[in-house]
Amino acid sequence: MEQAPSTCAVPAELPAPLASWRNPAALKGATDRKGAARSVLEPGKTVTMALSPTPKIDYPVRPAKPGGSVSFGGLAGFTVREAGTWRVALGSGAWVDVVKDGEAAPSVAHGHGPDCSGIRKMVDYDLKPGRYTLQIAANGEDRLTLLVTRLP
Repeated sequence: MEQAPSTCAVPAELPAPLASWRNPAALKGATDRKGAARSVLEPGKTVTMALSPTPKIDYPVRPAKPGGSVSFGGLAGFTVREAGTWRVALGSGAWVDVVKDGEAAPSVAHGHGPDCSGIRKMVDYDLKPGRYTLQIAANGEDRLTLLVTRLP
């Protein structure tokens, strides 16, 4: 027998790095590296990214889990101004990579968002200053709420 998902009477309190989660802006994800330079994420600001069918995405680095022909993905650029641990929070279980100079950065931690927050997955990376490309792959829907933020 399948268990019904729990319902939340009130949304979870969010820590400061995730505070913008409930007020996403719209962003169209790019389908190639050139477009990712124009599809810009502002660290600390949540977006709901419009994604494209996976076969239309020209990923800079092949995702380890690219998804099938019926999944969705997208690219966006962001700039790291201060070295540290950076978190990518996702509203789904999509695959995420952070790419610089043709290589995916290794993740340093994985987790789930707070219960009742709407954040399903969080992946942390140790990043140095520079320009990065965020790759989303294997998403089941054509939209995804996400946030890139530096941890204190």
